[in-house]
Amino acid sequence: MSLWAIVPVKPLRRGKSRLAEALTEEERAALNEEMLARTLKTLSTLKEVDQVLVVSRDPHALTIARNHGAKTVQEDGQPHLNTALTRATVIAQVHAAQGVLILPVDLPLLTTDDVLALIDRATKPPVVVIAPDRHGKGTNALLMIPPQQIEYEFGEGSFQRHCEQAKQSGARLEIVDLPSLGLDLDLPEDLEMVRKLEASKV
Repeated sequence: MSLWAIVPVKPLRRGKSRLAEALTEEERAALNEEMLARTLKTLSTLKEVDQVLVVSRDPHALTIARNHGAKTVQEDGQPHLNTALTRATVIAQVHAAQGVLILPVDLPLLTTDDVLALIDRATKPPVVVIAPDRHGKGTNALLMIPPQQIEYEFGEGSFQRHCEQAKQSGARLEIVDLPSLGLDLDLPEDLEMVRKLEASKV
């Protein structure tokens, strides 16, 4: 099966604005760049992922992606995540992708084992595999076989909407609830949690 990972990336200098009280603009840009590179490295080591496709309106992010061997899509028009993901999914399908994995770059604890846990549950299609955020409200990873089995509903409360769509579409729904996939870096409290976890490993 040909599986493509689609990685949406906000402009590196403007992403994570809600961390402004904890980090300067320069620090946020560096953090965003580091998380993008880390996500791309994690995906590139997996033979189960045939291709990585980065969608962004940021030329610098797209350059980083290409340097890591990823394909890229320049987002244009009004920025809208779900529209950009739909466009990227169509491109993946044109290249014969049989499944897509949507993976944001703001998962600081992401490992190859996490990605494999998602893939391992994606059997007997049609299937939709979802990893919720730690609050059980947002969607931190979404794997679909076939692509476009459901429409993208990323945003506040997306986990419930994606689950309902999967059931209505007749797909098998699998939920992968892992702490490492559940923690997305969005608020100062998330950053503090990551720092404590990293300090405990030293």
